[in-house]
Amino acid sequence: MTFKHAVGFGVAGNFAGHLEQAGEATDFLSVKVENAIQPKALFPFYIPSQQAGFLSQYPLSSDLIIPPNDADNLQIEPEVAIVFDITYQDNKVVALTPVKFAAYNDCSIRKPNAKKISEKKNWGENTKGLSQDFIELTSFTKGCELDKYRIASFHIRNGEINRYGEDSAAIDYSYFHEQLNDWMIDRMNNQKDEGPAEDLALYLSEADYPEQAIISIGATRYTEFGETNFLQSGDESIVVVYDGEQYGTQDIEEMVNSKTWTKSGVSLLSQVVR
Repeated sequence: MTFKHAVGFGVAGNFAGHLEQAGEATDFLSVKVENAIQPKALFPFYIPSQQAGFLSQYPLSSDLIIPPNDADNLQIEPEVAIVFDITYQDNKVVALTPVKFAAYNDCSIRKPNAKKISEKKNWGENTKGLSQDFIELTSFTKGCELDKYRIASFHIRNGEINRYGEDSAAIDYSYFHEQLNDWMIDRMNNQKDEGPAEDLALYLSEADYPEQAIISIGATRYTEFGETNFLQSGDESIVVVYDGEQYGTQDIEEMVNSKTWTKSGVSLLSQVVR
């Protein structure tokens, strides 16, 4: 399953503490926000338009990560990605209708001098991770399917397994439900090309107004291991979005250890680093 006709966006700074751990908080000092927990920007990671330069490269993979040649500080960024249908009116986004969600890895290079967030996010094919295990999402309001899901992530090297991100509830995102939905619509229409942010309305226009968007809604905080360990060739990155009412953290650990996965209430993303 590919989304080559969809636009790809990500939410920056939607989980308390992540930007500080990733060394990116200073990138957003000039970004004006209405409150302390508001996300900092909606950044592009894929634009289906040849006018978009490197962002026109389709980066999503469900099983592989190919690092850039000069990267020695590549990190897993465990997230939930939501597929939305986009409704336009007079070339403005007026509605985002949720369709489904899945585990996502917003795999990122740490580039302190990057001018735009997107420069850390798309360096070619097999850059991002998106699970093929989608779970239906009938609404994005309180009580929706996503509310009971949690996000876990693991790093495997030479058979040794470590937790990479903190096991986190989806409802712990800073902005969620209608608040996040409304903010994303506003950013898609009104975000300017300023600081680390980019003009998303221009990208939508250049892509001839795509009918769908894949939006990753924010990376969780790292464990101490995840904050200080970077990906190497041969490593395996695992992100699991799972039903927290159906499974406990120990259940997920056992699945990772045994490589035995249930399909009920679980979206699994397993990628090998080339």
